[in-house]
Amino acid sequence: MNKKILVTGAGGFIGGHLVNNLKKNNKIICADIKPFQNWYQKFNDLENHIVDLKNADTCLRITKDIDYIYNLACNMGGMGFIENNKAECMLSVLINTNLLNSAVKNKVKKFFFSSSACVYASQKQSNFINPQLKEGDAYPADPEDGYGWEKLFSERMCRHFKEDFNLDVRIARYHNVYGPYGTWEGGREKAPAALTRKFIEAKFKKLDTIEIWGDGNQLRSFMFIDDCIYGTNLLFNSNFSEPLNIGASKFVSINELVDILEKIAQVKFKRKYLLDAPKGVSARSSNNDLIKKKLNWEPSVKLIVGMSKLYSWIENEYQKKYQ
Repeated sequence: MNKKILVTGAGGFIGGHLVNNLKKNNKIICADIKPFQNWYQKFNDLENHIVDLKNADTCLRITKDIDYIYNLACNMGGMGFIENNKAECMLSVLINTNLLNSAVKNKVKKFFFSSSACVYASQKQSNFINPQLKEGDAYPADPEDGYGWEKLFSERMCRHFKEDFNLDVRIARYHNVYGPYGTWEGGREKAPAALTRKFIEAKFKKLDTIEIWGDGNQLRSFMFIDDCIYGTNLLFNSNFSEPLNIGASKFVSINELVDILEKIAQVKFKRKYLLDAPKGVSARSSNNDLIKKKLNWEPSVKLIVGMSKLYSWIENEYQKKYQ
């Protein structure tokens, strides 16, 4: 309560929702590299900074007199972006490096790092019977090339900054977060938003077919943004400092996600499978044994409920832009 909190990546999807949640009882400093007009949620009454956190001096300046840091800043997107921009994703390690160094120098009390399910070893993501991944499944290390390696390395940095400098850290491994006020077109969008846009676009243009990357059998779990923010706050306010899954344990195939969208949109389309398109690992969802043990909680928003909210929001955004 009444803490001075820096949220990096505040102009992004999760960052914007987190700022909206935290600003009620705290002084929030927002930072993002994007121009302010491109932030997904804009808070004109807060202190907003357009900065490149890959710069060490910038991080040192912006973390002065800060109590808590929530680091959600990174260069990322859906599989199409991650698989084609590995070096750019790796450069995000400079953000976490500089923020951790600055946190120690400026005596920040607590540091939160947003990691990803992309840290998990690829050989453990081919089980179509039970694709749930425990926190220990990140090792032996073989994460998603580029983006996953950056996240795993940054997790280790957080761990060692705690060990060597006594910095109080929290590390969340997010699993496929979705919801309104995020990317829904342009190449960085993830599967729920991308498929939702394809449905809306097909209805608007009176098409009879939608394209699906891969064969549609890939397994994933999807967590609604409200669950993500609630779980983030639970973790941050806990005493647990090791990496922790924050994601839904119930998994569906991409084809089943399309089935859900058909119910929401009340329309059926032919499915054209692009087998040579980026599709990521075969099977991945969150094992929630540890979060239930440590926080007595796990995400609970049903997929059809969350996807209905996402559909309504994207439909409104699409109409504003194209109609």
